[in-house]
Amino acid sequence: MTATGLRRFREPPRTDRPAGAPTTSKAPATPTTLCELCATPASEEHGHLVNVESRALLCACRACYLLFTRDTDGRARYRAVPRRYLHAPRFLLSAADWDEMQIPVRTAFFFHNSAMDRTVAFYPSPAGATESLLPLETWRRVLANNPEMADVRPDVEALLVDRRPDGGFACHLVPIDTCYALVGLVRMHWKGFDGGEAAREAIDGFFADLRGRGRTVPPLRGGEDGE
Repeated sequence: MTATGLRRFREPPRTDRPAGAPTTSKAPATPTTLCELCATPASEEHGHLVNVESRALLCACRACYLLFTRDTDGRARYRAVPRRYLHAPRFLLSAADWDEMQIPVRTAFFFHNSAMDRTVAFYPSPAGATESLLPLETWRRVLANNPEMADVRPDVEALLVDRRPDGGFACHLVPIDTCYALVGLVRMHWKGFDGGEAAREAIDGFFADLRGRGRTVPPLRGGEDGE
């Protein structure tokens, strides 16, 4: 994710009104998000595209978004970010695996990067999305233990894993832009060395919203939570 891509989650959207141009009403002007492909106004609930080469996220109007939902051979430069949300409240992952993946915080997201042809791991930090070197054998073992969450679309979806207070793990399959929204949230609220109470409350609220939005997926394997 580039700095430009992340900025959309921390700053007001682009507007089609030139800087300094007067408004015709005393009411505050509402910024209009522009499609970053055709420059036409996009709705407030617009979709996003991923530039597979640069990892940048682009705002897209409905027409441009739909144009890139039909990438049947996986060769298009842009891919539409879907709106699928799944939730596995009991994700089989051990504390040892978590440590082996070198994740120093409670949450991280994992997605398949087509340009690199491998799964990569990032976690939110005050500096933005920070990459962690992912031992691929460890990640393959984690997916094998959680096959119900293994059907992740390359580049546009991610597994967002959160460590629960009891030491277990929950997992959300989410659109990739949701992960960067979390990164922006962390940067906005983080204070001091450990983030502070405001950051913890914001993160807890973020995951509470995801639990309400996602469809719970039953496990396809037996066993208990990782310890």
